[in-house]
Amino acid sequence: MELLLLISIVLVLYTYLGYGLVVWALIRLRPRRPAAAPASDEFTPDVTLIVPAYNELGCLAAKVTNSLGQVYPREHIQHLFVTEGSTDGSDNYLQTFYADSVTILGGTERRGKVAAMNRAMQQIKTPIVIFTDANTQLNPEAVRNIVRHFSDPNVGAVAGEKRIQTTDSDSAAGSGEGIYWKYESQLKKWDAELHTIVGAAGELFAVRTELYEAVPPDTILDDFMISLLIAKRGYRVAYAPDAYALERPSFSIIDEQKRKIRIAAGGFQSMARLTSLLNPFRHGWLAFEYVSHRVMRWAVTPLCLPLIFLLSLGLVLRDGWQPVWTMLLAAQLLFYGAAWLGYGLEKRQLRWKPTFIPFYFTFMNVCALAGLVRYLRGNQSGTWEKVRRAEAVDVLTH
Repeated sequence: MELLLLISIVLVLYTYLGYGLVVWALIRLRPRRPAAAPASDEFTPDVTLIVPAYNELGCLAAKVTNSLGQVYPREHIQHLFVTEGSTDGSDNYLQTFYADSVTILGGTERRGKVAAMNRAMQQIKTPIVIFTDANTQLNPEAVRNIVRHFSDPNVGAVAGEKRIQTTDSDSAAGSGEGIYWKYESQLKKWDAELHTIVGAAGELFAVRTELYEAVPPDTILDDFMISLLIAKRGYRVAYAPDAYALERPSFSIIDEQKRKIRIAAGGFQSMARLTSLLNPFRHGWLAFEYVSHRVMRWAVTPLCLPLIFLLSLGLVLRDGWQPVWTMLLAAQLLFYGAAWLGYGLEKRQLRWKPTFIPFYFTFMNVCALAGLVRYLRGNQSGTWEKVRRAEAVDVLTH
């Protein structure tokens, strides 16, 4: 019991603290990777900005304005809005007001985001394509700052940074999501400096058109799979934190729960389809980063946490109130008690900041376990159930 407890604790600590420290140390021991070339008017390849927009009528005006406002030569950028299956009048709206500015790819049948993306890619003629969600706002230099990384022929894809717009009135889940993405963004910076990031966020990422590999229509995490398939072929997935997409947090804890469970189910689906990346002899640094940053977080830590609690309780019951086991059990009870308090306050629309991290950490791992159950049951489709977002706030700056 003691050995199993120690192993479980080490795995959890490595996942959330140790891995970051190891990567931080490695990038200081190895020769520094040359910085990406600065944005330049001499490197402005043709790009297509693809916006999947299923029933996003309420976001379209802001998104079109934001897209057309990108600081990039107009003659070198095309805008493609994919409204396939929309029933809210998105097609008519775009055709009426923006037909001269953007290309609209519509259709009456809803086959899912992945099928729509695969269909859109068949029409792309530009060497670079950038994907961005309809409910996000990009900083004006996003396209320029992403494109500059492609001056390196070893870069096959580039991920922008996802930023969560939070306010004091947002839910604890939303505030926790904002903290989590700041932590995740730092890890991505280190991953990219060591070798490559392991999985782009769909809010903003770009690929070389020739390297795009169509994924099955039932794929849940299309952004993750598309970028990892490119990395699997030996190309780097670079990170561009100066190209960012702003998104509001989920409207409520229920909305965030739906989103997290679906992402977790998609994580297990992706791991089942990317088993070859577990081989360090074939994929080297990519395998190390993939296992440490993704597999550990999705498939190992969520199982270790309840095991640590049960083993701690078992040791206290077996050995009595020994100081080490007692303090370990008490620390967990205090942490999960704070998480439960945060959950209770959230249901009453009350927020207390000291509970945000315990609540979101616990919430995230419980959703991961629920996602595993959903994946094993096989009842997850590739069609997204749209999640409500908190009201937009106009804070986008250069």
